[in-house]
Amino acid sequence: MADLEVEAMSEEPEAEAGSRLSAEEAVRAMLVTLPRLVSRAKRTPVPEQLRSLRLAPRHLSLLSCLIFDGPTSVKDLAARLEVAPTTVSLMVSDLQREGVVERRSDPDDRRRSIVSLTEDPTTRAAVDDWLASGARAWRKVFDDLSPQERATFVHAIQRYEEAVAEAP
Repeated sequence: MADLEVEAMSEEPEAEAGSRLSAEEAVRAMLVTLPRLVSRAKRTPVPEQLRSLRLAPRHLSLLSCLIFDGPTSVKDLAARLEVAPTTVSLMVSDLQREGVVERRSDPDDRRRSIVSLTEDPTTRAAVDDWLASGARAWRKVFDDLSPQERATFVHAIQRYEEAVAEAP
């Protein structure tokens, strides 16, 4: 009986066994999946209100920060986006010119600019709609993962992005 218990305990449930990948299998799966992911993301329609703006993925990241974190300084946005403050300042200027974001002086420190999404309800709704499908998809995936699995996934994607940036 004890031998059967040990044998039963050592066997992995089928779902777990099927979720184990060698490094080579994982690389192959990601090389197939990531281009499809990027292609689908590019096909996500930009709301009509925003189509003329020629928004790039970097704008999407900036807008995501403003939606999730609320109004913030250019310096803090730069830190979150891991780019130079001058880069964020240029992006903010582009978006401000188009009426998507607003920049105002911090009342506590006039040298600091605070950036926020526009108060215009139509433009805000367009930004929310544009980001919503991606957010829903990520929530669907992350809701099924443990906090540790989420952290592992996010860390792996960040490390991949760094490794790609280092490639010749």
